[in-house]
Amino acid sequence: MLSNKAIWKIGKVLEGIGLVVVLSGVLLSIDLGLKEEGLKSMGVEFQGLAIGGCLFVAGYLLERWGGRA
Repeated sequence: MLSNKAIWKIGKVLEGIGLVVVLSGVLLSIDLGLKEEGLKSMGVEFQGLAIGGCLFVAGYLLERWGGRA
């Protein structure tokens, strides 16, 4: 069984990865938008927000479950 501190750290890492995925999706979306690929841009942004958001929420819940380290 993992300790509360380990669970808290895993939660923090997942939150960070989620934020990076969201940022990457937004930056890629901007790049595609500047190349006049609007529909593809919106799809990439939506995927980035969905995947990154899920990772962030999972990390947040793990962090709360693990308590404060």
